[in-house]
Amino acid sequence: MTQMFHVFLVGAGPGDPELLTVRAYNLLHEAEVILYDSLVDPRVLRLARKGARMIDVGKRCGRHAASQKMICEILVAEARTGAMVVRLKGGDPMIFGRATEEMAALDEAGIAYEVVPGITAASAAAASLGISLTQRGVARSLHFLTGHGADDGLPGHDWVALTRSGGTIAVYMGGQTIAGLAAHLIESGMRPDMPAIAVENASLPNQRNLFGSIAMLPRLLEAAKPGGPVLICIGEALRGDVRGDEVFLNVERVNTA
Repeated sequence: MTQMFHVFLVGAGPGDPELLTVRAYNLLHEAEVILYDSLVDPRVLRLARKGARMIDVGKRCGRHAASQKMICEILVAEARTGAMVVRLKGGDPMIFGRATEEMAALDEAGIAYEVVPGITAASAAAASLGISLTQRGVARSLHFLTGHGADDGLPGHDWVALTRSGGTIAVYMGGQTIAGLAAHLIESGMRPDMPAIAVENASLPNQRNLFGSIAMLPRLLEAAKPGGPVLICIGEALRGDVRGDEVFLNVERVNTA
């Protein structure tokens, strides 16, 4: 029989504490042990109950304080003490959050768990920019990609299919691989002047927006040297909003939100 431990895989959202779900907020106040990633904003961590044991597992693109195997082992060990455990992940646990491995480890150990979704970076970026990632007659699909593979390079994608889809592409962790990403898309038939935006630190006070085209975005990012997580959005839906206002068109600019 499955033992009923209290384990929660919780999405911390894109960073702004006000974008936490009510469920996530309540669990932070109740948890006895919290395992958190480096991308979780310190203001979110300060919402933890007094006396909660905070374990920094330090997972971030290119910088891993703990391996995924070690994180799974710690999660299972803490759950077996009978404590109420929260595994706090940036964004949504089910979108590039490595939740599969952690759920598998809990299943193997016979530990029950609950997944609490969070607002993902693409949603936060679109809201802050006031640009819908889908638009009737322009972009009827939205594709979430990872720009960072297990070997720190650009993962393989069906670039031709993505280019032909005509939808909006949202690339997570693509700041370091944007040059290869842009080259693949253009080689697969994407117009070099396709609108593209890079958003650093979506939802945070130091959010920075880089507007350009898919051809020029690698140069813009190289010059900007972002230090925070970068989300890249590409597609015709970014060219203007439904009112017809020009957001950008072949114009380079950098905004700080």
